Amino acid sequence: MNTLSRDQFDVAVAEWTNRCSDYKSIQNLIPTNYVFNFDTEQTDWMAAQNKYTEFCAEIGVHEGKLVAILCPLDSRGQKLIVDKLPYSPLKELEGDLKLQETEQYVVIKNAVLSKDLQRTDYDSDTFFPVSSQPMLAQDKAIDAIETWRNDGMTWFYRECSEFKGSRIFKKFYVPAQDLTPTKAGLYRIVASFGLKYSEIYQRVLPTLIFISFYKQLQGSIQTITNTYDWSQPCPPMCPFN
Repeated sequence: MNTLSRDQFDVAVAEWTNRCSDYKSIQNLIPTNYVFNFDTEQTDWMAAQNKYTEFCAEIGVHEGKLVAILCPLDSRGQKLIVDKLPYSPLKELEGDLKLQETEQYVVIKNAVLSKDLQRTDYDSDTFFPVSSQPMLAQDKAIDAIETWRNDGMTWFYRECSEFKGSRIFKKFYVPAQDLTPTKAGLYRIVASFGLKYSEIYQRVLPTLIFISFYKQLQGSIQTITNTYDWSQPCPPMCPFN
């Protein structure tokens, strides 16, 4: 498991903060087609340590690479003091990133038979699914990722040239359930940057989109979209610091 000590964490976070106003440096650090990969050892550690409804993904620079660092929170939403912190470097995908979305429909068929067993009425209705969780639709996830891929550097250029990097994300607050498997067989989570317009802030904001990968019992690999649009970039969304 890739981990940083507390001292390494502090240096990495400070290095990213220092680079946020330097567009050329950001260009070298962040190919917009790269992603973060977290294995189950890292996510299991995080799930066991975290005591809050969200966890924090801090952004840093370690060994010349952009990294996402998993930081657990206590029951009040403050950072827990731990000796080591798992991290993932931003890197190119090793293969295609397959998103799969399954929707289930309920078809109710009604048939009426008379007392002499003659059919007198027949109809059917299709009921569309209503999700119990506000999951990010597959199409919206793809749009956000593609927008980042195509326009991410333009977004950074504006933030660096007009705002000196002060509005560029330093961390993300992510729902803890993003690390909770929806079924058995979770073996890795890919986190991709995305860009999405915020009605509240009236501007485009970055997000992290988490995609879970599962192994089926038969040994084949199935991709399940376990994507949420709840990761909050800080700044501007900084409930805790």
